[in-house]
Amino acid sequence: MHTQPVHPNPLYQLIPIAIILVVLALRFRRLTRERPLRIERLWIVPALYLAITAFTFWNIPLAPMTWAAAAAALLAGAALGWQRGRMMHIQVNPETHEISQRGSLAAMAFILALVLIRSLARNADSLGIPGMHFDVMAMTDVLIAFALGMLTVQRVEMFLRARRLLEQARGG
Repeated sequence: MHTQPVHPNPLYQLIPIAIILVVLALRFRRLTRERPLRIERLWIVPALYLAITAFTFWNIPLAPMTWAAAAAALLAGAALGWQRGRMMHIQVNPETHEISQRGSLAAMAFILALVLIRSLARNADSLGIPGMHFDVMAMTDVLIAFALGMLTVQRVEMFLRARRLLEQARGG
C-alpha cells in the first residue's frame, strides 16, 4: 500500500489551505460585482477544455474501467454544471439589452464543497482508511472528465437562459 508521507512540519499542510483561502477570498470579493456576459463567447472555455481533454486522453489512453468511470464522471459533472449554471444571476438591461452576470454565494459554496471533497478523496489513502487506495492517474482522468461536463453544461445552461431573457426583454 502506497501512502503519502506525512511531513512533520505542519506548514506543508497549511500552505495549500492558505492558498485556497486567499483564492476564495479574492473570488468572494468579485462575487457581488456585475460583469458583462458575452453569450457569443460562452463556447470558448468548453472548446479549449475539450481540446485539452482529447489530447490528454489520446496521449495516454485510458483503461476500460477508467473509461467507464470517466463517462460516469462526465454525466455527474454535466448534472452539477447545470445546477451551477442555474445558480448564476443573469440580468438583461431592459433599455440597452446588455446582458450581465453576477456569481452567487450558492455557486461559491458549491465550488468550495467540490474542493473539499477532492481534498478528502486525495488524502483518504494517507489517512489510513482501510481499503481506500486510489490510482492517481485514473483519478485525474476521471476529474478531467468531470470538469469537462461541468464547464460545458454550465455554459450551455447560462447561454439558454441568457438568450431567453434577452428575447423576453426585446419582446416585452
